[in-house]
Amino acid sequence: MSYQSESSHQGFRWNYDEFDDSNFEIHGRTLFFIIALFSVILLVTLLFLYARWVCRFSSSSAPPRGVHPPLRARGLDSATINNLQIVLYKASGNFSEAECCICLGIFGDKEEVKVLPACRHCFHSECVDKWLSGHSSCPLCRAPIQVDPLV
Repeated sequence: MSYQSESSHQGFRWNYDEFDDSNFEIHGRTLFFIIALFSVILLVTLLFLYARWVCRFSSSSAPPRGVHPPLRARGLDSATINNLQIVLYKASGNFSEAECCICLGIFGDKEEVKVLPACRHCFHSECVDKWLSGHSSCPLCRAPIQVDPLV
């Protein structure tokens, strides 16, 4: 027991003589390596920042080689839209839809609906006319609308 009591009263003492840095000096080769290391780190950082800057501005101004930007979808002209077939909706008829997928309104009996020629999907006339003025495809399946010109 006497050993434990003596060690607990002693505590830990730092020897500050080992950490005396009043005579700390950097000479010749060590100074050269510190400056070289700092220069390399600075150079790599500047190259990284320059590469980021080049990539950011080159990617926003032009697409990569071989990649063409998508063409802006253009709608149909009003004459083509007006020439699409309009039929009266019958619940017991040969229609696969019971609602307009644009406005989500349910078709009523004897309501006029516009049928697209390629896919035979039907929509309210007002809804699909607005869609087709900005797009040239079916709003449901994206099939392209191709109407034969009147001869």
